[in-house]
Amino acid sequence: MATTEFMNPTAARIVLAAQRGDSINRISNKIGTSYSWVYDWINRLDDAEIISNTDNGVRVRDYEMRRRYEEMMGTLYTRDEVSQEDGYVIPHFAGMEFAYTEIDAAHVWTHGGFQIARSHDDYPIFIEVHDRDVDRWIEFFEQFGVDTSVGERPDAADVDGSVHYVLFPQAEGIDVEWVDGNPVIPLDDAVSQMMETRPAYEPALEMIADEHDVDIDASHHDQMAAD
Repeated sequence: MATTEFMNPTAARIVLAAQRGDSINRISNKIGTSYSWVYDWINRLDDAEIISNTDNGVRVRDYEMRRRYEEMMGTLYTRDEVSQEDGYVIPHFAGMEFAYTEIDAAHVWTHGGFQIARSHDDYPIFIEVHDRDVDRWIEFFEQFGVDTSVGERPDAADVDGSVHYVLFPQAEGIDVEWVDGNPVIPLDDAVSQMMETRPAYEPALEMIADEHDVDIDASHHDQMAAD
């Protein structure tokens, strides 16, 4: 089949998001696309020798096609403003390790049930990255027309578009757990961050306490009784 038949956004997302050893289910979760649709495309991409799907998981075979996919998606995303949904997909295309942190650690660990201090017009996404990769991350996000800051959230007036990324460089390493296809800092670390400004994160702490059986005394009712 002609290569042009595979210049499709779904195929591009699959190939760009795939890391060696990923399952079809993990790729499906990463890009927010149904398992059956991703399964069908992976079979087609496997037949075309763009990827391989084996008992050890998926891996990319044709890196020239991967490069073409990255260029194509960069063009698509810079044409229109990046949505919040796509804001969580794009980092998977970078091929570099990362983990959601800060507000997004709470967001991921509550399965999207908690939001705070973000709006439609100002939507920072917070990720831990390796210190050595910071410049590469900035260049990567530039391809998609998205602003990046390092270490702290910028004023909304200083950012173009609503979605932007805040990088937290790590010199030692990144501890990653996977939740709903998203790499996130470990639960204990996420809870420790939330406890630093507990009143703001109380609803998230309640949800985490209920789901994960974590003893963090995160109950509005208990606090009210104590008061």
